[in-house]
Amino acid sequence: MLRWAWRQLTTMRFALILLLVLAMAAVPGSLLPQRIQDPGKVRTFIEDNGTLGEGLDKLQMFDVYSSIWFSAVYILLMVSLVGCIVPRCGQHYKAMRKAPPKAPRRLARMPAHQEWELAGTDSEELLDRAQRALKKAGYRTVRNDDHVAAERGYLRETGNLLFHFSILWVVVVFALGALVSYSGQRILVEGDTFSNSLVSYDDFKPGTYYNPDNLDDFRITLNRFDATFDSESVGPQFAQPRHFAANVTTNYQGVEENKVLQVNDPVRFGRTSVYLTGNGYAPEVTVKNANGDVTFSGPVVFLPVDGTYASRGVVKVPDTGGEQLGFGGVFLPTAGFNEQGELISTFPAADQPYLVMSVYAGDLGLDDGVAQNVYELDTSKMRAVTDNEGKPVTLQMAPGETVDLPEGLGTVTFDGVKRFVAVDVHSNPTQGVLLVGAVLLMVGLGLSLFIPRRRMWVRVTDGRVEVAALARGEDPRVQHAVQALAVHLNESAREEED
Repeated sequence: MLRWAWRQLTTMRFALILLLVLAMAAVPGSLLPQRIQDPGKVRTFIEDNGTLGEGLDKLQMFDVYSSIWFSAVYILLMVSLVGCIVPRCGQHYKAMRKAPPKAPRRLARMPAHQEWELAGTDSEELLDRAQRALKKAGYRTVRNDDHVAAERGYLRETGNLLFHFSILWVVVVFALGALVSYSGQRILVEGDTFSNSLVSYDDFKPGTYYNPDNLDDFRITLNRFDATFDSESVGPQFAQPRHFAANVTTNYQGVEENKVLQVNDPVRFGRTSVYLTGNGYAPEVTVKNANGDVTFSGPVVFLPVDGTYASRGVVKVPDTGGEQLGFGGVFLPTAGFNEQGELISTFPAADQPYLVMSVYAGDLGLDDGVAQNVYELDTSKMRAVTDNEGKPVTLQMAPGETVDLPEGLGTVTFDGVKRFVAVDVHSNPTQGVLLVGAVLLMVGLGLSLFIPRRRMWVRVTDGRVEVAALARGEDPRVQHAVQALAVHLNESAREEED
């Protein structure tokens, strides 16, 4: 039973089934939130779905890629590939050193066959010509008593083995790369500088065996971000982005350069690449208390929520000398009204920026020691600030405008707008090795698909010539190959007679 199980495991059919199962097993990882990426979202999903969420958690659906069942499929695939490749390599090596098989007794039974009378030509001479023609066509040949045996297409099996070996290569190197690589994210507002150190990242995901001493030493400063949107087209293309470019100043190994960071065109520092992954607006806000002291000043990142870059964000002001203040609102790059008279953004460019915010006072919860989302405002311990009529205050400001807060809470000024970019910093020392494996995989696939494996025989007996061929697998040109060789031998015979 064990021998039978091993034979089944090491067949190509079983390996392909495992590949399909592995692909299907990865689907939950793209549909459900994963702890390694966003533990907060996983916790929220479980709380919102009750028993279903708890059941999925027990099945490790929120840790798909490190789960027992996913690892089991992964390891079985590796074992299957190794157990399939190693014996076939030995068999292929023996086949390449082995002489082409002798002609079967009845060549007429072959899928491709031609026969004609031998006239005016010595049989030995015809077999010599056939052997030379087959060698020229890339066949390995052997001369027997009354026939020539030939075989070609060994590269097909070589390509097949190379393809499966490359799959193993890619999977293993990819796994090793995940162990030693790292990736991180950072948001940069125009004028900000990022130094490649752990404390500078907004989010950092190291591999299991990542070494912090291997961080490439570089700095990058965002000087300006330029964005172009389609303002001329009508229909779906209107307001679509046409060009994103971040003008940055980099410093790597003491060399300072000006570079342009664009989508799919990263800036590289040694083994580290910096990619442009997002952008938006950061309104500049200044908050003063009743005494006129500045309690908050600077750009605040607002995250886009739609294609017109209408963005949401919060401003937290803990040090006011009194009650802590929180502002939650919407930034509209080009403010306008819809048919219902509601404020909306009509275009992504900052042609007519407008800032709308609600005001809260109380306890921001920053002193509780619990981490908070900088893009959300916890109002559970706060109250909405109201005007003289008892209605919640809503601030509406254009750049340069200052609004007085009720209850003597101070003032808020909308100073202007800056752009921000989201960058992804990625380092994987195995990428070059992975690329080699991917190239070999494509080479092996091409060889296995486009090189036919074929055997041919030319026999002369009792004054008759027979040419036959047998293909291993699909070979639509096997009949043509027999006809072409037959035509060549007949034409050579006629030329000799002339």
